[in-house]
Amino acid sequence: MIAVIDYGMGNLRSVAKALAHVAPEARIVVTGDAATIRSASRVVLPGQAAMPDCIRCIDDSGLRDVVLEVVRERPFLGICLGLQMLFEESEEGPTRGLGVLPGTVRRFRDEAMILPGGGRLKVPHMGWSPVRQAGAHPLWRGIADGERFYFAHSYCAVPADPGVVAGTTEYPAPFTCAVAQANIFATQFHPEKSHRAGLQLLANFVAWNGRP
Repeated sequence: MIAVIDYGMGNLRSVAKALAHVAPEARIVVTGDAATIRSASRVVLPGQAAMPDCIRCIDDSGLRDVVLEVVRERPFLGICLGLQMLFEESEEGPTRGLGVLPGTVRRFRDEAMILPGGGRLKVPHMGWSPVRQAGAHPLWRGIADGERFYFAHSYCAVPADPGVVAGTTEYPAPFTCAVAQANIFATQFHPEKSHRAGLQLLANFVAWNGRP
């Protein structure tokens, strides 16, 4: 069973539908029940909108403890805000995160959005961007380095430990868009909206034993 955590936020149905597409034999459950989440062999934490709202909803739903439990015990995939919430704090709010990974989440700096030719990039970062893989990982299997994924965000993670960085994207400077540590993999981009490459990443997650 794969549990997609329902805490009242996130693009849950799209994530569940994409997982069902790549793993028709698996039982995909969208749930806010702690016992069901604990019994799942794999867990997905999606997230969208604002970090303060996501953290508040996790706390109000009583799911903080179970999230902190399963994130350390079994294959765990964070998506978008599901990546950002793993860190200690975010400038958005500001808000304290779950503290699973050391580091902060920062807003893209407007003054850094200037291109070499003088043009400017917009914040939020929305659309398709190539992802540079930081190294081999089971979830990158079958995905070419530089493959494009879909993004929609104004904030990005700044890990204190560069060893957790699994992928980077340029906007216009490089930023962390994927992290990996032990049984945890998380992406700033949306694999459920990223066509073939995103479905491959989700298929890799379904087959992953939680080891790097």
